[in-house]
Amino acid sequence: MLNIGTLQGPILVFGGVYSNLQALEAIKAVAQQKNIAPSNIICTGDIVAYCAQPNECVQLVKDWGIHCIAGNVEIQLANGQEDCACDFTSGGTCDTLSKQWYPFAQSQLNQAALDWMGKLPEFLMFEYARKKVVVVHGSYHNTSEFIFESTDWNTKQKNFDDTEADIILAGHCGLPFSQEKNNKHWLNPGVIGMPANDGNPQVWYMILNDEKNSFSFKHHTLDYNFEVAAKLMLEKGLPTTYAKTLETGIWDNCEILPLKETALQGKEISFNGRISQ
Repeated sequence: MLNIGTLQGPILVFGGVYSNLQALEAIKAVAQQKNIAPSNIICTGDIVAYCAQPNECVQLVKDWGIHCIAGNVEIQLANGQEDCACDFTSGGTCDTLSKQWYPFAQSQLNQAALDWMGKLPEFLMFEYARKKVVVVHGSYHNTSEFIFESTDWNTKQKNFDDTEADIILAGHCGLPFSQEKNNKHWLNPGVIGMPANDGNPQVWYMILNDEKNSFSFKHHTLDYNFEVAAKLMLEKGLPTTYAKTLETGIWDNCEILPLKETALQGKEISFNGRISQ
């Protein structure tokens, strides 16, 4: 686990770029508008996945100089593996579609990108507002593990126990959520490469704050040019269903989702009784 020391000031957290260059450029613009330096920006992995510009996204993140961990896709690609290791149901929709976007990503990435991905840490840790923060992709025990809001807290608690973290920043599941129990915070900023199955093409990120040395956080939505991202996917022969998802905000299927999250498809996401902006 890479220790990056003590951070101060606002921290921007996002995950799941998914080869969506238009969304990545939009989140970089947010960071510049808010004067958040690269040293205070964290990506929870999966720079590469469904969309049309994997190599361009890797290059932008690399040049930007932000903190980034390896998602399962980076690990698999860097190791020359033939699938994304998401453990999709064999023959299911996600499994079938991954057989289209994953080989495309492999074909687009140059050796420099693969070498850079191979050097990404799997976990990060840092001190913030007198709390220990650990960054994981899926979980500390399995980078490909899907952990949702409805996932039993005991599963999350084991991650806190084994990392001795006060705060865990996670990615992978594609949905933004935040939970607190026993003075421990599990925070998922959501992803910027695909919408959150809520019927809105906007995507999600998070900003942490340490004002008056007190920890706080807020979920935010991100606008970006999803029309261009979808058009590029179609031009590259990538799955039309994922391109449509960029436009509609609705996932093609809910195979990976627990029942609680499946029931929320198409419903507006709110935090603390209001929509975060």
